[in-house]
Amino acid sequence: MSKRNDALNPANLITIVRIAITPVFLWLLFTYFVPGKDIGWLLLLGFIAISATDGLDGAIARKRNIVTKLGKILDPIADKVLIGGTFAVLSLLDQIDWWATIAILVREIGMTLYRLLVVKKKVIAASASGKTKTIFQSVALGYFISPLNKLWFNETFDIGFGLIYGAVFLTWWSAIKYFQESR
Repeated sequence: MSKRNDALNPANLITIVRIAITPVFLWLLFTYFVPGKDIGWLLLLGFIAISATDGLDGAIARKRNIVTKLGKILDPIADKVLIGGTFAVLSLLDQIDWWATIAILVREIGMTLYRLLVVKKKVIAASASGKTKTIFQSVALGYFISPLNKLWFNETFDIGFGLIYGAVFLTWWSAIKYFQESR
């Protein structure tokens, strides 16, 4: 008989499935994405579905009181695999500048390594600033995946440009907040 807080609870299984399905999504994005074409809507739907499981696993864990150390470690890794992978694929497809992807990946990899280094002392859960950052990154990526990124270009202000700068800013701002909150 298993204990209520077993590592392989429904919330953690959702997170593991999210990690496992993300490479399939990234392959589909890399293989089928065409800027401004309707396939972007299907790819966006897939991105939203995978992203939505982030809130679902957390809600289940809190509601059923099955929050585990494993979940606190895997959940941010799942986010980083999806977000970082999507940024990388969109950069490979010349939709997002590499400087932005590298700036975001450096922060995300650094934070993951930091979490793994301190995990024996304490598990640091996701912070409010980190969740805000992830939501903003997801909105920016959703915009670039969708056909809207070719429809809403304005000579004075490019929405995508603003979203990317905002995502990079929030990414590094949340890292600073994270270190302040984890002391």
